[in-house]
Amino acid sequence: MPGGPMRHVHFPAQRVAAAAGAPDGTLDAPARRIGDKARWYLPAAMGADFAGAAVPVGLVFDAAQQARPGYCALGAALAWVGVQALRRRYATRALGESRGVLPVVHDWLILIGVLAVARVLTGESTPRLAALGALLPALLVTVACRKLTYRHLSAARREAQAVSRVLVLGEPAAAEHVIAHLAARTDHPYVVVGVLPVGEGSLDAGVPVAARLGARMPEALTEDSAAVLGAVRSHHADLVLVVPGARIAGERLRRVAWALHDEGLEMAVFPGLVEVSVKRLETLSAGGLAVLRVAPPVRRGAQPLLKSVLDRVAAAAGLLLLSPLFLGLVLAIRLGSRGPAFYSQRRIGRDGVPFVMWKFRTMVEDADLLKAELSGSNENDGLMFKMRRDPRVTRVGRLLRRTSLDELPQLYNVLTGSMSLVGPRPPLPEEVAEYDEVELRRLTVRPGMTGLWQISGRSDLSWDETIQLDLQYVDNWSFTSDVDVMGRTLRAVVDGRGAY
Repeated sequence: MPGGPMRHVHFPAQRVAAAAGAPDGTLDAPARRIGDKARWYLPAAMGADFAGAAVPVGLVFDAAQQARPGYCALGAALAWVGVQALRRRYATRALGESRGVLPVVHDWLILIGVLAVARVLTGESTPRLAALGALLPALLVTVACRKLTYRHLSAARREAQAVSRVLVLGEPAAAEHVIAHLAARTDHPYVVVGVLPVGEGSLDAGVPVAARLGARMPEALTEDSAAVLGAVRSHHADLVLVVPGARIAGERLRRVAWALHDEGLEMAVFPGLVEVSVKRLETLSAGGLAVLRVAPPVRRGAQPLLKSVLDRVAAAAGLLLLSPLFLGLVLAIRLGSRGPAFYSQRRIGRDGVPFVMWKFRTMVEDADLLKAELSGSNENDGLMFKMRRDPRVTRVGRLLRRTSLDELPQLYNVLTGSMSLVGPRPPLPEEVAEYDEVELRRLTVRPGMTGLWQISGRSDLSWDETIQLDLQYVDNWSFTSDVDVMGRTLRAVVDGRGAY
């Protein structure tokens, strides 16, 4: 499913260099493979899991005067490590790949169940709340360790390390599209070291042509296999990524797969889908055909109901608990500059319905009138207006923007139903007037106070990147992903990157 328009594609320099490599297809600086991730990942993960469970359980059970606190601590630690191992969290391919909180919570709940059974079998009598509290640090330590390895691995991949060397096999135009998409991002382990075009056609991706297959299936089926296997060996590839098309499908593709698998090599097939969450994909078999089922985006049922309940309850609680802070900010804004404390602006909501969005005022009173004079200084490459040092922003407003406190009045919008806690950025009417049919899709859900754009760079994002993130959210959101975004928003606010 296309992810939307790509007016400006920016390729990370390291990925382009790694993809182009030397003339013979090898990398100028040999890339570290998936199996060559930092050696400390596994001992760090297992050590953190073990200590995160053993130490607090031992201390709590000792304070509760449990008969054998040491054995309980050892049992809890081994159980936690065992759950992680059975869930394949220590597999080489899994280490450093996720910073998500929800998978860890899932594993932790399994741990609680395992230890609950052990508690009944052994007759252990520590108070339940104390025992549960003793296990909470295991969850927190594991999450912290995963975030650390994720950040380290992400930095390594920006330098084309800890990656898989990939050959792309397909018709020239289709192969080039996939190469460009992979080169434009660094949040994946694939570095393209060569291309195997099927049929004639020029390639402008800057990736060496490892071998060229004929437009038609050859009479000797081993001809394709020999060309592909030779390219894999000469380029030391770990994976052949196939982009199916009229010239490479059916029996011809099956023969290539047999040849690769007989040599113990991996093959992956790109199904033509972009920005579709794996949670929406299901593999099926129909009459011997491998079928990929794509579930529709969540629009009805329990999850939207839970999202609505969470929005209203959290917004009401937030407005009540933060009322003293609101009063302090109102006074600071009024004393800092002339004008009202609140700023209202017409935005476009779900299904194109306009609404009034509220914020704390961060600019001078006549900021909207001055916008036309500053249009030539716009630093955004799309329809949004953004300036890193906007002269209209007041001194108090700069602090509010840096901490995102100016967004808090939008809790009222969430309470009244025109916005959600998580969703796409609420656009201005003049922006929507310029939308094409792809960009209009972001209006199929309620806009949010935070979203993927908030945790991915905010104002530092290009217009295309903002649209891509919004469309990704619209098609793939779930209640659990909303919870994850809210958790990551706190870190983005503290970091302040892209807030101006």
